[in-house]
Amino acid sequence: MNHGHELLHQPIPGLIRKLAVPTSVGYFFNTMFNVVDTFYGGRVSTEALAALSLSFPVFFLIIAIGAGISTGATALIGHELGAGNPDRARHLAAQTISFGIVHGVLVAVIGFLAAPRLFQLLGAGGTVLPLALQYMDTIFTGSIFFLVNYVLNSILNATGDSRSFRNFLVVGFFLNMLFDPWFLYGGLGVPALGLSGIAWATILVQAMGNLYLAARVKQSGMLEGFRWRELVPHRHAYSQLARQGFPSSLNMMTVASGIFLITWFVGRFGSEAVAAYGIGSRIEQIALLPVMGMNVATLALVAQNSGARQLERVVQTIKTALRAGVALMGAGTVVVFLAARPLMGFFSEDPKVVEIGVGYLRIEAFVFVAYVILYTCVAVLQGLKRPGFALMIGLMRQIVLPLPVFYLLAVLLGFGLAGIWWGILLVTWGAACVTVLYVLRLATNLSLVDTSQEKDARRSPCA
Repeated sequence: MNHGHELLHQPIPGLIRKLAVPTSVGYFFNTMFNVVDTFYGGRVSTEALAALSLSFPVFFLIIAIGAGISTGATALIGHELGAGNPDRARHLAAQTISFGIVHGVLVAVIGFLAAPRLFQLLGAGGTVLPLALQYMDTIFTGSIFFLVNYVLNSILNATGDSRSFRNFLVVGFFLNMLFDPWFLYGGLGVPALGLSGIAWATILVQAMGNLYLAARVKQSGMLEGFRWRELVPHRHAYSQLARQGFPSSLNMMTVASGIFLITWFVGRFGSEAVAAYGIGSRIEQIALLPVMGMNVATLALVAQNSGARQLERVVQTIKTALRAGVALMGAGTVVVFLAARPLMGFFSEDPKVVEIGVGYLRIEAFVFVAYVILYTCVAVLQGLKRPGFALMIGLMRQIVLPLPVFYLLAVLLGFGLAGIWWGILLVTWGAACVTVLYVLRLATNLSLVDTSQEKDARRSPCA
């Protein structure tokens, strides 16, 4: 049985690489999964591409809930494993699966009811609105599969297994390359489903992922002695998952709200601007992939080592992750800035879309380092079971500050779309500076506590 005890003893830099590289590879293929969807959507029409771009902030609500529950569960389960409570960890694992299923059903119901209004708020109309609804109604049908994959992966991450989810994402990418054109254009007994075919392809891949990840969790020993009755909601476990997971979900939802806000402002400049922002954000996701792997590594290491009261290793994790992340994203900034035009040209032949996207990427490239600082610090706070500050920063960065800043730069000062791009840069860097100062102060306090504990141990007559 692998309960990830190596996370408590092996060198931190090596562990970060061991956890981050498989995760980053997996997220690369997950992002390419979305790129394939964007590619085929663009082959349908500019309106279909705009519909996919408008769908992303709505779709991100599913991601927000799943990622929030996942990070909360990883922190809780990892903490119990680090503290030497495997039975408690296994109980939380079963309750996490139950928690994910319940929320998958809730997301589907609420999504069906709220999607039309959400798209109208984003300014969707004409031929774009029915296309966006066609896509998202299908996605909501399979939302339970997304949530279950997130919670199964959270259990594996808590034990130090980041390879299983990577394997699913890699295979899922290749399956999606096969299913997308098949379901979109039809053939071999499948009718041409249009844009909804892209959504059905995604759901089929997610359902297959449920089977694989469930088998991997069972093999890990985290469901040893499992009985179906353990899925019955337990008030204390649900309360723990809610307290830890909901702030993380709300933090992710602030990202969704931020995307809503950006899309609303961008939508004032036409469907070409929306399509360009959608493509640009996909390219940005690819550039940020190394950060996503380091987030998972940082969360797992901080959770287990804080649970084991190995505070020196927690501090070392923070410093190592920040140094490595800043170096990686510094290189990413240079690459994206120089390659902005060919990258945009790969996804769209519309010269207006390409030109707008190039302007976006050449400004946003300088936000990459700020993102790695923010994401790493948020992972640290979640691993320490202190998600509240991250939520506050998320609200300020995604909602409170962007609204006046975008309006000032884009409308009052007349910078137009460039004002929105510069607004993102200013707000993100401000949030990154505040967050890293808070986390570094927290790390200093942890170092002082660790030093104090060592002195007390030396003074103890039993030492």
